[in-house]
Amino acid sequence: MRRWADWLAPTLVGLLVLGGWEAAVRLLEVPAYQVPGPAAIARALAEDWPLFRSSMLVTLRIALLALLLAVTLGGLLAVIFAQSRWVERAFFPYAVVLQVTPVVAIAPLILIWVDDVTLSLLICAWIVAFFPILSNTVLGLNSADRNHVELFRLYGATRWQTLWLLRLPGALPFFLAGLRVAGGLALIGAVVAEFVAGAGGTGSGLAFRILEAGYQLKIPRMFAALALISALGIAIFAVLGLVQHLLLRRWHESAMRPEG
Repeated sequence: MRRWADWLAPTLVGLLVLGGWEAAVRLLEVPAYQVPGPAAIARALAEDWPLFRSSMLVTLRIALLALLLAVTLGGLLAVIFAQSRWVERAFFPYAVVLQVTPVVAIAPLILIWVDDVTLSLLICAWIVAFFPILSNTVLGLNSADRNHVELFRLYGATRWQTLWLLRLPGALPFFLAGLRVAGGLALIGAVVAEFVAGAGGTGSGLAFRILEAGYQLKIPRMFAALALISALGIAIFAVLGLVQHLLLRRWHESAMRPEG
């Protein structure tokens, strides 16, 4: 019953919001070029689905590749930082600088420096998704219980044995929490980079479809593209949440359901 309630409650709220939105648009006779109702958005989504599908796959591919790159580089750097505090102190501030710099400000430079549009979009999305992986994993690796660390040292464990058998398992919940955040940020980075690039053609993502619909005053199509971006973000978050649950449900308190 608890599992059904987890799905039923937000579904009912969403249906009530959509129903109220549609009723308000119809009763107030709001023009579709100002605020379209859910029915008009659904029609636009159905009519232009082949176009949306190809654009959705482009945006999703950039976001997933950026997430994979962020996990690879962020995890590797986190392990290096955890092995040497001097390396962490020397390089971590530059990762912070990379995080706090708005991607919309540096995306035009990346597009100028990198000839390939897809690669430039990937770099922009990676910049946004990289820091949560790095910071959370470093925090997790440095949060190993000192008593356990001393016990490993007492039994003569090497640094890499301590890392593999103690620090990495202990950092897994932190890493997975950062992964869920990075998944949504990778999608945001891909969309923002597409807005800046504004490239049309068969390789266009959902952001370009929003710009295109705005230029043509096809507002229901614009809302349909926005709805697809939101759906992609929810799907990525849900999948990563499922991965987190499957990996932690048998041993970590954050994923174990209370009894009763």
